[in-house]
Amino acid sequence: MAQNDAFPTQSHEPNAALPPNPKREQILRGAESVFLEHGYEGASMSQIAQRAKVSKGTLYNHFENKADLFGALVEELSRGKLSTLFQRVDSMEGDCKEVLSDIAERFIRMLLSPSGLRLYRIIVSEAPHFPNLADIFWQHGFGRTLNIIKKCLDYWVEHGDLAIDDSVFAAEQFSALCQTRLVHRRRFELPVDCSDDQIRFIAQSVGTAFMKLYGVPKS
Repeated sequence: MAQNDAFPTQSHEPNAALPPNPKREQILRGAESVFLEHGYEGASMSQIAQRAKVSKGTLYNHFENKADLFGALVEELSRGKLSTLFQRVDSMEGDCKEVLSDIAERFIRMLLSPSGLRLYRIIVSEAPHFPNLADIFWQHGFGRTLNIIKKCLDYWVEHGDLAIDDSVFAAEQFSALCQTRLVHRRRFELPVDCSDDQIRFIAQSVGTAFMKLYGVPKS
């Protein structure tokens, strides 16, 4: 099992949430609406202040610039979306295939959520012009997700259910399997059945495939 974590985040856990700040939350909700509607380049701090119903002075008291605000929004959205994955990894109730399939289903649902799809499209379309956006998204979103998956795989390796030499690479394989059929098509606005039955089918298929690839035969 690989001991070194090659992902950029230092821990699988999200950063500790900041103390409640109603004004900051108000700004983040306004920013979320504007960014998802207009993209990063098309959004302005003036639009965000207007949508959040705060003055520009108040906005800049909380966030230094648009990049700072976008990073805070991605981190906040990621913390909320990833909480369900953390809960499942922390419990580990059930057998290995069951846990892997459950995590796959939660991950797929997260990727297919409207805000998840829009955020992904913003990053892909504007990263060439604003490279720091991809770094922010990776650090606070996708990289953290991969660390959660890695932690799960390491647990089952230690318990003798999986045989994995490189759990970092295996986590990326798991992530790639979760994005087959449904997620890629939805990202491109292609017609696809994203019903609960289909999501569960893909998730179960991911668990089955992973056990065939890395599962330790039971005597």
